[in-house]
Amino acid sequence: MIYFVRHGQSTANAGGVTMAHAEIPLSDLGRRQADLVAELLDVAPVLLLSSTYVRALDTARPFSEKTGCPITTHPLLHEFSALDAGLIEGMVTAQRRPMADAFWSSADPDLRHGPGSETFREFSARVAGFAAEMPDLPRDTVLFGHGIWFALLCWRLRGFSDAGSTGMQEFRRFQRALPMPNCAVYGLEQAAKGQWRLQADE
Repeated sequence: MIYFVRHGQSTANAGGVTMAHAEIPLSDLGRRQADLVAELLDVAPVLLLSSTYVRALDTARPFSEKTGCPITTHPLLHEFSALDAGLIEGMVTAQRRPMADAFWSSADPDLRHGPGSETFREFSARVAGFAAEMPDLPRDTVLFGHGIWFALLCWRLRGFSDAGSTGMQEFRRFQRALPMPNCAVYGLEQAAKGQWRLQADE
């Protein structure tokens, strides 16, 4: 089984002002959630992977300390930077939302919001790159990362396409419907080559 843990509540999740994507910290609640995951997740990890972003690393740290398994950062696990943080610096959630809605409404996989952002096509390629590595990951690998990243991984593993405008729109509907609260835990098990079973761990 491979386990995925979404990071704890961040200050951005709590409606805080925009800052560099990689530097957004956990809120006080997020730190408590990270401690709770470390207490409740009954896995002895062989490999512990995390996004390079602070909120994911700080969620993984209590679990790493409890299990003695060191954190290895993985360059493909970071959040989708649909909006350029430099162009929305200082904005709160209500101010950012219309820009995010416009990005997704465009259904343009090559749209770049600014120089500090990535396109949906680039994001998709990054997730696909990690999916190609998954069959070689050891059993009881635990990943700490981001909700939309994991949603796209699930979409692809279910065999759906995210190519073109239609694929981007269909994925967005799936992503918004997938339950992914902060510190949600999902298990992925390879049933056969190229086939994965997904389960939530309450």
